[in-house]
Amino acid sequence: MNHRLRNIRHLALDMDGTIYKGSTLFEFTKPFLKSLTEMGIGYTFLTNNPSKSVKDYLAKLGQLGIEAGETQLYTSTQCTIEYLQQTYPKVKRLFALGTPSMCDEFRKAGFEICENSHLDEPDAVVVAFDMTLEFSRVGRAAWWIQKGKPYVATNPDRVCPTDQPTIWVDCAAICAMLEQATGRNPDKILGKPDPSMLRGILQRHGLKPSELAMIGDRTYTDVAMGQRSGAVSVLVLTGECTLEDGQKYSPPPDFILPSIKELGEMLRDAKKEAVA
Repeated sequence: MNHRLRNIRHLALDMDGTIYKGSTLFEFTKPFLKSLTEMGIGYTFLTNNPSKSVKDYLAKLGQLGIEAGETQLYTSTQCTIEYLQQTYPKVKRLFALGTPSMCDEFRKAGFEICENSHLDEPDAVVVAFDMTLEFSRVGRAAWWIQKGKPYVATNPDRVCPTDQPTIWVDCAAICAMLEQATGRNPDKILGKPDPSMLRGILQRHGLKPSELAMIGDRTYTDVAMGQRSGAVSVLVLTGECTLEDGQKYSPPPDFILPSIKELGEMLRDAKKEAVA
């Protein structure tokens, strides 16, 4: 199977559980990233969490000691923006359930965020992981959804992991509430495992699917998306899934590894074999 790594030019890296856990960077992450640069392999950090802006995430990475540029980060917000631009080119005005940081990302992309008023009619509704959720705005979103407006969700996560004594209700749970009120599910759910998350990276870097590897700690999001996109799928055991989870998953990942450290070693060996 190592031959599948010979053509890899770029890695899509899940973040929490893959390069760090919570607020702790794995000790092997920085050497791993350095080795990728030495081998001429690019990498992009992926996240399903739309609550923070690209700037926010880059700041967090910086605090952990990882320097990255805007082109090295791809969020479900960016994926949703690109989907709307491509699928609904006439949509400009959005009613959004999302954090101020997320709404700012949409504004930067040329969208207008509508006010919480029945007189401020949107072209579409976007629902996300919203830690600033207000009852009246949920009702307004339901109103526009029931009126038949295009309706998209940024990610399919039901809860967001936290080490706090609470449950962070994520996008899918908010959408479930709206479905009970309106009878409608989102017209499109972006984020992992939807292949469009990787499609954006493929297009951005001019890659073939066989030249991209998707690395993450979850089978049902990271591995599933890699498989749906035709990319090499790598499950690492530093986060949610266990070895047993990976072995039971069907179809299985291309590789199940203890961590990205072992992946770095395998990539180096594969590159040497390609040259020999």
